[in-house]
Amino acid sequence: MLKRSFMGLCVCAALFSGCGNSGESKGDALFQQGSYQEAIAAYSDRLATKPKDVEALYSRGRAYEELGDLESAKADFEAGFKLDDKNVKLLMALSNVYQKEGNHERSLLYAEYATTAPGAPAMAYFMKARALHQIGSTEEAMKEYTAAIEQDKDFGQAYYYRGVLEYATKKQRSACADFEKAASLNYAAAEAAVEKYCK
Repeated sequence: MLKRSFMGLCVCAALFSGCGNSGESKGDALFQQGSYQEAIAAYSDRLATKPKDVEALYSRGRAYEELGDLESAKADFEAGFKLDDKNVKLLMALSNVYQKEGNHERSLLYAEYATTAPGAPAMAYFMKARALHQIGSTEEAMKEYTAAIEQDKDFGQAYYYRGVLEYATKKQRSACADFEKAASLNYAAAEAAVEKYCK
């Protein structure tokens, strides 16, 4: 059976892209260089003068997350969320950090809220799907992977994990179609899945 873990997710890159503005340019540049500790210092300097800067809280949380400090990341994301409870990036970041902690029900709560936001991105549906996937709600997870794909027809990761569920529920033809589509979109694990399960 295929692994049901979510290795190699590109959630982090998707969450961070486009998050900064000119006010955080120093921190953002340091983050992009992988200098996360220095980025945290830069964001902290900004927050010292603008403690309600939601973008700086979000970005510093992302830097903490990259360093594996999930508690500090969560504290920043939650502080930002209290200031802006409609912020989809913060909702997805909270879903992601709870997912990393193995708290799939809490992850689902934030992801579900993110999907209700106007113009919710495909990643919000994907994150809801992965939380449902992890708690064993197979049919609901399948629907959310499909919703993510409907939002973004080139979402290779969503095709791949929908294929994982299809294969696990004996829908081999559909699974292989999804693995092949994911492979055509260059999702790394998909080609191996095609070789192993679809030949």
